[in-house]
Amino acid sequence: MHRLVPNTSISRARAVRRGQWLTWATVGYNLLEGGLSVGAGVLAGSVALVGFGVDSFIEVTASLSALWRLHADADPHRRELAERRSLRVIGLCFLALAAYVAVDAGRTLLARAEPEESILGIVIAVVSLVVMPLLARAKRRVATALDSRAIRAEARQTDICMYLSAILLGGLGLHALLGWWWADPVAALGMAPLIAWEGRRALAGHAVCDDCAPVTIT
Repeated sequence: MHRLVPNTSISRARAVRRGQWLTWATVGYNLLEGGLSVGAGVLAGSVALVGFGVDSFIEVTASLSALWRLHADADPHRRELAERRSLRVIGLCFLALAAYVAVDAGRTLLARAEPEESILGIVIAVVSLVVMPLLARAKRRVATALDSRAIRAEARQTDICMYLSAILLGGLGLHALLGWWWADPVAALGMAPLIAWEGRRALAGHAVCDDCAPVTIT
């Protein structure tokens, strides 16, 4: 007589598969976004745009860590170890980004380096404002189903990318429309405190919605 597999196990396996798919999609998008952003930022001399591109590559590192966590989900012991280590890697990624953006933007303000207009940068920011909320929402559902702080923190970093897109769009738009050269580095500096705060929370073992109850993925 065959042993029946509980529905909860099926739901968990489905959540892991969905999480892996979403995370690989995030990796692919961020590699493309990062390459285009850094290239456009270097050409335009835009600190905020380069910082946005570097964030994309840092998020790739966080996503790869999340994939490791998902791969270890079947073994409860490995799952807990991967949970702690992934959360730490993601937290360090946040702090590395905050430091980079703050230093580079501050240097640009002191040097009064005026960037050129970047239509490509504006397009990238607009596309990310559409794509990132969809990915983040779907990954939060997976994180809640698995009760995973690491996946939740990685989803939060996807949220941060959306916020950075809005800040980037504001800075590039103000420069293109009004010629405010300082809007770009100021926008970049506006990113740093939020990113650093999320990094500290991740290193402390916290993530958004820590008290959420698990839900079933259908």
